[in-house]
Amino acid sequence: MRKLVILGSTGSIGTQALELVAGADDLELVALSADRRWEQLIAQADEHRVRRVLIADPESAEKARAAWDGEVLNGPEALAELILGAEPDLVLNAIVGSAGLAATVITLSEGVDLALANKESLVVGGDLVIELAAATGARLIPVDSEHSALDQLIASESGQMPGTVERLTLTASGGPFRGRSRSELASVTVEEALNHPTWQMGGKISIDSATLMNKGLEVIEAHQLFGTAYDQLEVVIHPQSIIHSMISLADGSSLAHLGYPDMKVPIAYALHYPRRVKLALEPLDLAQLGSLTFEAVDEEAFPCLGLALAAGREGGTAPCVLNAANEVAVAAFLDHRCSFLQISELIAATLDDARIEQTYSFDTLIAADRAARQATSEHLAALA
Repeated sequence: MRKLVILGSTGSIGTQALELVAGADDLELVALSADRRWEQLIAQADEHRVRRVLIADPESAEKARAAWDGEVLNGPEALAELILGAEPDLVLNAIVGSAGLAATVITLSEGVDLALANKESLVVGGDLVIELAAATGARLIPVDSEHSALDQLIASESGQMPGTVERLTLTASGGPFRGRSRSELASVTVEEALNHPTWQMGGKISIDSATLMNKGLEVIEAHQLFGTAYDQLEVVIHPQSIIHSMISLADGSSLAHLGYPDMKVPIAYALHYPRRVKLALEPLDLAQLGSLTFEAVDEEAFPCLGLALAAGREGGTAPCVLNAANEVAVAAFLDHRCSFLQISELIAATLDDARIEQTYSFDTLIAADRAARQATSEHLAALA
């Protein structure tokens, strides 16, 4: 029986993970965390007999303490206290945004295996996170559907000569605005951008999918996870979301990972790794599907992907700056303080102004993140 901590348990990934844990005979849930949804978190804790939780928002934490007899952690040291005190064998990091980096660092520092659904940990933390995992021997198991697929496909070629895998292809649904020109995106609303055609996700991730920034962040994540050069990484629009990723091999053949879009598959793979468990999901019916289609990315209409790739290639603190600027811009769009097209414009302006440095420590990243957020906020104020 392995002890499991789920961070971000009230989000989409966290709630699906809890459904899977409920029927598992090899996992013991020992701690949970959420940002501010204290009532949902306490209900989850009671259902799964967890007596220790963390709530990041102080006011929400106080309300939870008044309503629940379990232990509610809050404060600067609470995350480390939750993880270290639980003595887990596996941590699922499903926190949204750069806030998840601290959890990744704490988990890997203790040599604890990490099921990573927080792509920003690798976008922001980059080489430092990979080096930390290598130094402590902790296993990084990706939860994003594309990276889970790539992890499995690459593992299937582990006995081959170096250089056998020549290219990694990540697929993208294209989001709610696939096929629209840049001029047609000028007046899109928040509600339209949140209406993703394939996946049910939170607000921030849904907007990132609509701008294709999510796919840009995933390319940076793939570069870090698999040590693949950016010239060997590509993105293809695939509206049906049946092929999750593909690898191209030296002999001219390709291997693809297929399945109906359901996040329970990569979540279960990460939670039970290396054991594959049976899920009550519909098997793929190719005849019923009829056809699968693919398109090139319209980089003029969706410049966020290009901004992410450029930042990844530049390296250093550039991906950190990109991510911070994007988080501020997306929050502004959700709050109706900027337009959809201005998201990419704010990010580009922040990257143009930023002083990019080498990342020798996490302190360098913290400073770069803070400066980028301030710069983006100033650009945002200038729009008013």
